[in-house]
Amino acid sequence: MSFFSNPNRVPERYGIAIAGGFILYFTLMFLLGQGSHVELRLFNLPILGAGVYFGLKKFKETHGKHINYFRALATGVAISSIGTFLFSVFLFAFLKLNPAFMQWIMENEPMGRHLNPYMLSFIILLEGVFSGLLVTFVLLNWIDTDEVTD
Repeated sequence: MSFFSNPNRVPERYGIAIAGGFILYFTLMFLLGQGSHVELRLFNLPILGAGVYFGLKKFKETHGKHINYFRALATGVAISSIGTFLFSVFLFAFLKLNPAFMQWIMENEPMGRHLNPYMLSFIILLEGVFSGLLVTFVLLNWIDTDEVTD
């Protein structure tokens, strides 16, 4: 059984997909000269939401159509945390390899003078984990979970 077909590897598989979506979107916006528009980060939310939603559906499908609420919450947070962690590693490498972009951030963002690639990557990781918790919590209203007595 390979990594991508293993039903116990759903969080990793969908976390990698989320990271791929984040990296593709970030790279596209940077190449189009839109890297300085912070508001475009809002479009990361649909990428995160889709990854968590389809990951939870796949988890339920591969586990006999059963998933309890707390297992779904943990799985959704794991999916988003893995995706955000991988993206924060990419962003750290990008900022280290592109000091001009880091300099732009330091000069133009309100708290920029206090930032460095380490802090920015950590902030993105923290933001992603908490966004993933919120997105998972909201999505669990559309995913049928098992009753506590089941």
